Amino acid sequence: MPEALAVSRGLGAAVLSLWTACFPPEAPPPTRPVSVRASDFPQQDVVVEGSRLRYIDVGPTAPVGRPETLVILPGHTSRIEGYDAIVQPLSKRNRVLVLDFPGSGYSDKPDRPYTLRFYEDVAIGFLDALGIDRAIPVGGSLGGNLVLRLGHRSPERFPRLVAWAPGSAWHRQPRLAEAMRSVGGSVLFWPTVFVQSRFWYSDDFPGRDAALDETFAYYDEIMSPGFVRMYWEIATDQVDSSLFDIAPEIRQPVLLLWGDRDHGANMGAGVARLHRLLPRNELRVFPGARHSIETEIPARVAEAIDEYVSRPPETIR
Repeated sequence: MPEALAVSRGLGAAVLSLWTACFPPEAPPPTRPVSVRASDFPQQDVVVEGSRLRYIDVGPTAPVGRPETLVILPGHTSRIEGYDAIVQPLSKRNRVLVLDFPGSGYSDKPDRPYTLRFYEDVAIGFLDALGIDRAIPVGGSLGGNLVLRLGHRSPERFPRLVAWAPGSAWHRQPRLAEAMRSVGGSVLFWPTVFVQSRFWYSDDFPGRDAALDETFAYYDEIMSPGFVRMYWEIATDQVDSSLFDIAPEIRQPVLLLWGDRDHGANMGAGVARLHRLLPRNELRVFPGARHSIETEIPARVAEAIDEYVSRPPETIR
């Protein structure tokens, strides 16, 4: 009996060893860029809502003139590095923070439900963890969506808002959302991203090919079940939501930015409608730019943001 048990255990160990050799467990995604460009700024980590977040914190934390704390909220699947070019000029007189949301960038990627509300909670929890009780949220696409949602949710905490080409600048599309819930998954990830990426940059943007190559290499590096789940669930939640419902209730000043070639998902009409609905806003249009203006024209975007946030409150209409 002991001999039989020993043989059984030996066979079991051999089978397990063979299985592991043939099908090694997937390594967790890296916590810092490895084969793609890393941020120029020191990277830090903090735990929020049970997940480790990667972030940067740049610029003066003590009064210098009229400083503000800006928190840049990345777009869908974006990472800190995509905002380095606007962080540099903005941080000369403002404290600037950028985070990777859970499921994206080089933060944790738990296989859990992902919603816009969860990302709102993460943004607020991130500021709480750093002891920041007042900030100006800044962001485009998904980030712009979250900027306006946070402004609606906590107007006293977010006294001014800066958003460009925000997601959900459309009427709810529940049928499309239901179809996305049915078909979303890893098989359709790459074809969908390939089509979607055609709308990120203008065709004549000189850095277009390099930016796309780096984005796809980054996706390949951090690919995981949590990332794919986040991609589909956040996209679906945006499709199934509308900023038009809350825009009239956002009372604080808003700077809206838009590249006049950005018409994917009827974005031009959506931004124009938000401009009419938001009680206090200024619309700045950038000729010749498309969706990812933080990459195409970072100097002009940073200049517009810096000028807006540095104005005395009494001069904001």
